[in-house]
Amino acid sequence: MLALSNFFHIVDAMMIMPLGDVFIKEFDISAAQFSFLVSSYSLAAFFSNLIGIFFLDTFDRKKALLFIYTGFALGTFLCSFANSYEVLLSLRFLTGMFGGMIGAMVLSILSDLYPFKERGRAMGILMGAFSAASALGVPFAIILAAKGDWHMPFLILGICCLITAISIYFILPKMTEHFKELDSDRSPARIINSVVKDKNQVNALLSGFVIVLAHFMIIPFISPYLVKNVGLSQMEISYQFFFGGLATVISSPIIGRLVDTHGVMKVFITTMIISFIPTILITNLSYVPVALAICYTTLFFIFATGRMIAPNTIITAAASQQNRGSFMSFKSALQQLAVAVSALISGQIVFINNDNLYENYHIVGYLAIILGLVSLYLVNRIKVAKGN
Repeated sequence: MLALSNFFHIVDAMMIMPLGDVFIKEFDISAAQFSFLVSSYSLAAFFSNLIGIFFLDTFDRKKALLFIYTGFALGTFLCSFANSYEVLLSLRFLTGMFGGMIGAMVLSILSDLYPFKERGRAMGILMGAFSAASALGVPFAIILAAKGDWHMPFLILGICCLITAISIYFILPKMTEHFKELDSDRSPARIINSVVKDKNQVNALLSGFVIVLAHFMIIPFISPYLVKNVGLSQMEISYQFFFGGLATVISSPIIGRLVDTHGVMKVFITTMIISFIPTILITNLSYVPVALAICYTTLFFIFATGRMIAPNTIITAAASQQNRGSFMSFKSALQQLAVAVSALISGQIVFINNDNLYENYHIVGYLAIILGLVSLYLVNRIKVAKGN
């Protein structure tokens, strides 16, 4: 149920980016304006997670997930009726207010259910939902948009999300174990202090921020760049998500098991360093055969997704059960901020020249690599908290 919830949530979050060229033409907007469309969801998610810090631990995990998932489903459904850039921008912000908290709640539930020694495998399976969203959901959305209209993917996804919300109500059990160790003092100052005065939790939050910043630095413009600079059609763009997602459906659980077997840092260093190779190749790509371009993007999917499993396994273990919901909200808020900031930064660096091609994308790639190296240092300092 958690994987299914994550699946539709990720499809919605990712769907805007591969349709970038469609939106730029449809609304006659610039690359910078498109980056605002990408980041609006993340900015909203950042603010909603700040609110969630003070409330998520006070509710049954099931009820909390049900509430935010229903709001997210309605927001996605309403996006299908947008008729202008401004309306779509507003509705993406609304959707992000709910959808941004889904990740925090799913990780809180997962962390409550799985001890740290088994969490790598569980995280790998959950990341498999991310991969399945890339392999199945995103290409389906692109095909619908290419064959018909960009409104259609939002309509169908919104209906699927509403059905998932109903399934959560009937399938997920109540989850109130965290109430036993919940601090009776739930004042805002006490809640914030429980996180910010713990150096280990602060370092874990900073690590998560930098990792996501590095990860999403190049992602918003991969699809538009492949269309304009490499020559892929909108339909061929779906191949990168299908083959990349399919590959990571297989690789993510394997990497998760490797984390449990060989430790966080060994797997993290290996996947991070290897991920730099497809990052450089993609951001410096020119006209090449479609098959070669898809090979590069598939490698990026495997190792860029794989490098997220190990650090997230130990980041979830940086907090104890009693304030896990608050910590995860902090984590999700900062990561959503990282997504928004990365999109805005890349939108300011990348631009369309007089030949209708994107320039400076390689600079974004090198910046992503530098941030990836910084994250290696930060993650190495995280310790496992008691109760994990």
